[in-house]
Amino acid sequence: MYYITKRIEIAGSHFLNLPYQSKCTRMHGHNWIITIHCRARELNAQGMVADFSHIKAEITERLDHQCLNDVLPFNPTAENIAHWIAGIVDHCYRVDVQESEGNVASYVADEPASGISTL
Repeated sequence: MYYITKRIEIAGSHFLNLPYQSKCTRMHGHNWIITIHCRARELNAQGMVADFSHIKAEITERLDHQCLNDVLPFNPTAENIAHWIAGIVDHCYRVDVQESEGNVASYVADEPASGISTL
């Protein structure tokens, strides 16, 4: 099994839709640190699990310097963002989203990532 990890920093604002009083319901920003973990049993024709630059582009082109509420179709919690990223990056099995020091949400796929045989 081959594993790669890509760490990306993006700047983005958001606000949360919450049914209780919270300062997070007001627009605010973070310098997000997103760590994407991918795996594959076999390397692609270029000898990679995935191209690091393609992973970065997939995320930064959609999220960097954006209001996440405007570009994502869900309440942009760190947990929801981690789950969404895992679904759009090929071979991804885990995503860690840090919105601030000490606050990290992780999503780990229950099913094997695409391209991994269960045989």
